[in-house]
Amino acid sequence: MNIIVCIKQVPDTNEVKIDPKTGTLKREGVPTIMNPDDKHALIEAVKIKKKTKAQITVLSMGPPQAEEALREALALGADQAILLCDRAFAGSDTWATANAIGGAIKTIGNYDLLLFGRQAIDGDTAQVGPQVAELLNIPQITYAQKIETEKNKVKVERQMEDGYEIIESNIPCLITCISEINETEYPTLKGIRQAYKKEVKVWSADQAKVDKSKIGLLNSPTSVKKSFTPPAKGQGQTLKGSIKDIAKEIIDLLKERELTGGF
Repeated sequence: MNIIVCIKQVPDTNEVKIDPKTGTLKREGVPTIMNPDDKHALIEAVKIKKKTKAQITVLSMGPPQAEEALREALALGADQAILLCDRAFAGSDTWATANAIGGAIKTIGNYDLLLFGRQAIDGDTAQVGPQVAELLNIPQITYAQKIETEKNKVKVERQMEDGYEIIESNIPCLITCISEINETEYPTLKGIRQAYKKEVKVWSADQAKVDKSKIGLLNSPTSVKKSFTPPAKGQGQTLKGSIKDIAKEIIDLLKERELTGGF
């Protein structure tokens, strides 16, 4: 079995700040991590590998420093890593990103499972995985909390708001994973040493055989008009007294601000 896991290097959200003038994320000096849901997808791929002797390829699109996330993936048990790195990819929205990743997957070829995280913490769109499945014209199962593989099929528990449903699909199949699918794991010292002995292949748009008319900022059909930090809340007001007196004062304050809704 051949598994391709798509991962993304993202800013550590505890450190993200927005430039008040430009409305864009301040990325300079901000620590980065492997996107958490993607990491759970990778861990699940490694579990499948131990049962089926699968081969795992990790694929990422990003700047040169995204190699760090791919090295971590190799240390966790992936067999090979590919980084899509080209100025032509810059500014891609989810549609353009899916075209880049999907094109690279076609170039890699020979895959049975494509595993993605549910969504990236810097965008939260949950769109790229499903868009890649549509581009490749293969079945997709989202929100996976458990995966079982058979010879030519995969069975997935898909999380729902009020429980879960079990879906069976032929392979190849694309699956997006949620964090509940497994526990977080960390690379061993041996794994880290082995990871730095392996090559991280860097592909340009031409090497990945990607259609350049469908990638990058200029070819992205969507764009973010503005990003901003919500204004800080004003200082709160503490009310003291009996419950009856506090309730009356709250109602008076709501009436004063015309927030009573008619009561």
